[in-house]
Amino acid sequence: MLQFFRNFFKSKLGVPVMLAFLVLIGLAFASADVANTGTFGGVSGGDRVAVVGDQRISTADLAAAMTAALDNEKQQNPTLTMQAFIAQGGMDRVLNELLQRTAISEYARKHGLRAGDRLIDSELVQIPAFRGADGKFDNEAFQAVLRQRGLSEALVRQDIAAGLFARQVLLPATFGTAVPESLAQRYARLLRERRQGSIAVLPSTAFAPEGAPTAEQLQAYYRENNSDYIRPERRVISYATFGEEVLGDTPAPTDAQIAARYEQNREQYAASESRTFTQLVVPTQAAAKAVADRVAAGTSLAAAASASGLATTTVGPVTKAAFAAQTSQAVADAAFAAGQGAVAAPARGGLGWYVLRVDQIDRKPARSLADVRGEIAESLAAELRRTAFLDIAARIEEQLEEGGSLAEVADELNLELQTTRPLTADGRVYGTDETAPPVLAPALRTAFDMEEEEPQLAEVEPGKTFLVFGVTDITPSAPAPLAQIREDVIADWRRSVGSERAKAAAQRVLQRVQKGQALAAALAAEKVQLPPIDPVNMGREELAQAQQVPPVLALLFSMAKGTVKRLEAPQDNGWFVVQLDQVTVPEMERQDPLVGATRQQLAGVFGEEYAEQLVKAAQREVGVERNQEAIDAVARQLTGQTE
Repeated sequence: MLQFFRNFFKSKLGVPVMLAFLVLIGLAFASADVANTGTFGGVSGGDRVAVVGDQRISTADLAAAMTAALDNEKQQNPTLTMQAFIAQGGMDRVLNELLQRTAISEYARKHGLRAGDRLIDSELVQIPAFRGADGKFDNEAFQAVLRQRGLSEALVRQDIAAGLFARQVLLPATFGTAVPESLAQRYARLLRERRQGSIAVLPSTAFAPEGAPTAEQLQAYYRENNSDYIRPERRVISYATFGEEVLGDTPAPTDAQIAARYEQNREQYAASESRTFTQLVVPTQAAAKAVADRVAAGTSLAAAASASGLATTTVGPVTKAAFAAQTSQAVADAAFAAGQGAVAAPARGGLGWYVLRVDQIDRKPARSLADVRGEIAESLAAELRRTAFLDIAARIEEQLEEGGSLAEVADELNLELQTTRPLTADGRVYGTDETAPPVLAPALRTAFDMEEEEPQLAEVEPGKTFLVFGVTDITPSAPAPLAQIREDVIADWRRSVGSERAKAAAQRVLQRVQKGQALAAALAAEKVQLPPIDPVNMGREELAQAQQVPPVLALLFSMAKGTVKRLEAPQDNGWFVVQLDQVTVPEMERQDPLVGATRQQLAGVFGEEYAEQLVKAAQREVGVERNQEAIDAVARQLTGQTE
């Protein structure tokens, strides 16, 4: 319902700034390059993109934030590139977040708020990534995460401090927000209103030119809209897999190796005895003797224990040494002195006095070297083969790190190299619905981060199968050449021109209706074959049930009765002319449950608006100055453009 109000009653969509601040640290950790994006101090326009109060936001800060934001977006869209991200407005959003975050921090400091080291420490210890095996904060884990993510401790602490300032400033502004009952009742009534009207569609295709554009027109359109034709980065990967088969025949273990392994594990082959017991523990020696006497007289140990209000347990199989460690040496001596089925003499252990019945005795005779020679030889051969295989993998990895080529490794191990068709970062073959070979799954992300002709080694099945791979060709993300997509661009040009003409036609229709002409007649005056008018009779509750509300219906439910408006359809597909004829709003009792629910929802909306307005006021108070030249330079640097 909150979203319903914000969409249809012209309340601003309010950015939940406090939430953006509180996830900044998570965003930073999602990036592997925050601290390694390079220095932009030499770009034109200076080394800062903005000044907020006394705080400078450097070009490196903006570049780091952009890298982090892009990496976060790639979790949902792996093929997204920096160029496309910026074209979609990503830099404006990231910069605005930086400015808002810094303004709140500066405002908080100006008014005496603090985020001291101890408070920051208390936040650090709550971050799961920094906890050790015992669930507590571990400095080594903390430092390891920082190294892995390329972050500095100072940057992490700075981000946490910004989040703390945001809490101190924004949460009080949103806490306890109240909405008058009369206002909630009015909005609740609107939820049950019903609207009747008409929607006319003027599609671009009806007004699009039939002929082809001139070369100049086509080139100009392509230049203005080339961000719509950006192709994702493509990479060709060469690879091969190998397992223990690369070893060929390996020497069998020698007699000396077998004998040494036997001596190393002599205890394993020595004679052994383990026992299983029914156990009863009582607090005193007298009680233990009484139980033992009843058992000797013919009562079962379980019945004797039950008569005393106790219960027996089963223990074992267990060796004498292990049992002594669990109880005491005296208990173990007594337990292993008794025969099978007998009750051992009571003895004192750590929990009290033990009464034990021997249920089962398992004795294993000693095994000589001759007895276990085959077993040891088989185990040792597998172990030596595995060691030799891992040695080869380690040697190959070292060889690649020292500049060895993929072809050299393939020749040395007699592997057959395979080469993929161009792949995109989401694991698909470019231009098709096919996916990359499954064996490349563990290496695909790395393959899109590595340089060309710098092969690497990866494990497919730990310790059993390895993948050696390299990138042999990289096609950077860029707009497709006009010559390759000429027909698509021509179709888009026609639709764009058609949209402009449909816009003019929609304006003419609008003016005719405003002068008193019926919508159908105003539409017919265009002398163009158009779809029939679509009548609408819908309530807000029906609209609220839709998962996604079409913009044209959103407009219908935000208009005044008796008005007519036009609206552009998405993606240059045409224009709508919307006429609202009737609005029916039923009366509502104050006790209606919808009033209370509306009041509660509106309180949250108002709280967000208060927070948004407070952020804007903080920006005005501390002062924000942008350096557009430096901002543009960062954008060029991030997208690899030259001056």
